[in-house]
Amino acid sequence: MTIKRIKKRLVEKLGPWLAYWAVRLLTKTMRFEVLHAEIPESFWKGGIPIIGAFWHSRLLMMPVVYKGKRLGFLVSPHRDGQIVGRAFKKFGFMPILGSSNKGGNQAFQEMVRAIHEGFDIAIVPDGPRGPCQRVQLGVIELARRTGAPILPVSFSASKKKFMKTWDRFLLPRPFSKGVFIWGEPIYVNPKGDRDYLEERRAFLEKRLNELTEEADRYFNHG
Repeated sequence: MTIKRIKKRLVEKLGPWLAYWAVRLLTKTMRFEVLHAEIPESFWKGGIPIIGAFWHSRLLMMPVVYKGKRLGFLVSPHRDGQIVGRAFKKFGFMPILGSSNKGGNQAFQEMVRAIHEGFDIAIVPDGPRGPCQRVQLGVIELARRTGAPILPVSFSASKKKFMKTWDRFLLPRPFSKGVFIWGEPIYVNPKGDRDYLEERRAFLEKRLNELTEEADRYFNHG
């Protein structure tokens, strides 16, 4: 077995545990603020499923902000997605393997079924490989098919590092402050035509970018 093969096997085996404990460690050492928490809470209290949408670069700390009862999340079937999937499963979430831009595949049907069963769904609409901060139509189609509202959310930290990856993945530093910002729900008319769906897609993209910029500026007072 080659060195490259060994490294790959180690990443696949240890990656989920490292990601899980990284989140746990950061959760213990950081202080968090949640802006507009009343938005998702109103749906959770009413038992209304939501579709949470956030950029791939802000993925790591999202388990911290979820306070609902049951969550399914879409992850890529590729290696990186499998690592994230197994890590998030340790938080009690249900992984759904697939890609957000393939509306007719099995993963899409599983998400529809999960929403009908009362699950919330988390989607990274620019994953798994980008383009960075570009919403794919899968999340819009899911909202159109199910009637579930899309709730955009973003995250940032007072002290952080942006990794040299395609999405500039954000890694908060221990003992920093973190902020989550929820946006207003976005609904999709089930009878909307192609132009309407594109308008909804562009609007979600705009709101996610606005929330992300707001989160990144949050600790830069003055």
